[in-house]
Amino acid sequence: MHNKSVIAAIALVTASTLQGANADESMDKRWYVAPFGSYVNLGGNHLNRGNTDGFGGGLAIGKVIDKHFNVEIKGIFQNSGGPQNAWVPRGDWDSQGATADVQYFFTRSKFSPYAVLGVGGLSTTIAGKNAASLIVEPGAGLTYRLTDNFLIRSDIRMRYNSSEPLFPPKDHAQNDFEDVIVNLGFVVPIGAKPVLAKFNFAPPVVPKPIAKEVDCTQLDDDKDGVNNCLDKCPGTITGSKVDVNGCPLSLVLKDVHFEYNSATLTSSSEAVLAVVATSLMDYPEKNTIEVHGYCSSEGSAAYNLKLSKRRAQSVLDFLQMKGINNPMIARGYGKERPIADNRTEEGRAMNRRVELVWTGK
Repeated sequence: MHNKSVIAAIALVTASTLQGANADESMDKRWYVAPFGSYVNLGGNHLNRGNTDGFGGGLAIGKVIDKHFNVEIKGIFQNSGGPQNAWVPRGDWDSQGATADVQYFFTRSKFSPYAVLGVGGLSTTIAGKNAASLIVEPGAGLTYRLTDNFLIRSDIRMRYNSSEPLFPPKDHAQNDFEDVIVNLGFVVPIGAKPVLAKFNFAPPVVPKPIAKEVDCTQLDDDKDGVNNCLDKCPGTITGSKVDVNGCPLSLVLKDVHFEYNSATLTSSSEAVLAVVATSLMDYPEKNTIEVHGYCSSEGSAAYNLKLSKRRAQSVLDFLQMKGINNPMIARGYGKERPIADNRTEEGRAMNRRVELVWTGK
């Protein structure tokens, strides 16, 4: 093979693999072993050596340095057929040696092209005679990653071999040779592939705006006349009379009426009491409730006293039926404690009432 043809082939391999390279491959700096086989094409005045093309192989141990460079030590052996000249004894040429290689990777990816330069020595033996030589091997190659722990590798090298021939003819004092070496093998990294840290940048935490603090003295949620700062009994039933702490004292049950001269609740009054019962169940205070019944001034005091007690009991029974579990007591006060003028019909209607009174016990 002509030397110019070899150089052109090296350039073609490098250019074609660069097109498919992916420059974004993550870095992997493991040690590795790389067994390989070789084909040796003898160039120059190889007839002076009296041998033919041959084969060989070897093993390299290497280390990834950074995103571009690998270094490795490579042991090699080769065998060439012979002889081809009358002055060379019969027998194969056996060569063993080693090189120190530096590889420059253009990129790290699934396909990774590289240039290589190796420098080392070679010891050749034939028919009991041995000679050592200095070798220099520039070249180019590529790797193809099948998995994280297995890569195929191939390169082409021009070997410059400086040595005195073992059996030179008198008129051919050749001591420099140029051979072409084609290597094919695989690379096995040692250990697991390192996992690169991934940084998850959380979005900045935007502080929530601080709500403007509302003055509790300006609030009265249960509308009982005591502001939220002072109200110790929030949620008081609407319409209740409360103390200075906002706790209920009494509630006049408006629109609660009975059949004439009877303790039977009207249907409209039951609807009103049903709403009152719901409010009482929602209200957290479970103190004793006294149900007070009152009458207007018509009729005798004794009769009104009994009627008011019966009406108070009717209200108590209805509320308990609706699920009120506060302790409850029914009391009748007749025509005592009027809240309006008994001389008018309007006043007498207001005095005929039922009240709920919280005793605080």
